[in-house]
Amino acid sequence: MNTVKTYQEVNSKNQNMSFGISRMQDIYKKHGGAVDEPHRHDYYTVLIISKAKGQHKIDFNTYDLSDRQIYFVAPGQVHQMIETEMSTGFAMTFSNQFLVENSISLSFIDGLNLFQNYGQSPPLVPEANQFDTIYNFAANIFELFNSDAVMKYLSIGAFLKLLLIECNNVCTINPIYFDLNTPSNNLIKAFKNAVDHNYRKEHSTTYYANELHITPDHLNRIVKEKIGKTAKEYIQARITTEAKRLLYFTDEPSKEIAYELGFSEPANFSAFFKKQTTLSPSKFKKSEIKS
Repeated sequence: MNTVKTYQEVNSKNQNMSFGISRMQDIYKKHGGAVDEPHRHDYYTVLIISKAKGQHKIDFNTYDLSDRQIYFVAPGQVHQMIETEMSTGFAMTFSNQFLVENSISLSFIDGLNLFQNYGQSPPLVPEANQFDTIYNFAANIFELFNSDAVMKYLSIGAFLKLLLIECNNVCTINPIYFDLNTPSNNLIKAFKNAVDHNYRKEHSTTYYANELHITPDHLNRIVKEKIGKTAKEYIQARITTEAKRLLYFTDEPSKEIAYELGFSEPANFSAFFKKQTTLSPSKFKKSEIKS
């Protein structure tokens, strides 16, 4: 079993670049329409798709490609594009470094309802006029990126922020008012950070509530209000996603994965995984290898 390929640089030929944008049709032609391998990036990816057919797999969830879609892939997510014909649109990549250097705070990105690190990452499907606005922002960014404009990256950063704000306004889950240093926004950031650091050993909502010095009910209410799922569901999605990655991309036996993810017994892990996915760990692994 091969480990998942990870791209660490936005531009492999120029490690100093922290932003990139290409036309999807150019990428398709460059690779001769070949299907890419499942892979992940250490940076953000946004696909603004004007026209497409095929599938896009993100963390083992499959979405049908179609016209006027926008995909957001967070750092660390495993994804794969399977195009049955040439797609048209734009593929943008950018790192935290680009955000910081071009006056976009990391809290702005954290506050978006766009980059869902774990669980479902369905495409955004705007209305035609909304998509046109977003597409035009991307076209302006592409033109700037390929120009010698003065302070072009600051200009790209400004257009990128406008593009992301417009996308966030399309979201059906409560849009967040960016850069507001509110107690609830700070709580969400602290909760997500705590889960990222402790999900391999701590699975209970009570643990994270205690770490944040609030009650479990209060934590669940704020998390549900801000990200559309309970704290327990968010924790379980994080564990499930990591389990899928380990099962598919490593040769570790299910027993070792169970212990690695904080389960006291392999049977407990199997029961948890089956409840979350409807498949046993072994059946999931076999089904993904065949697909």
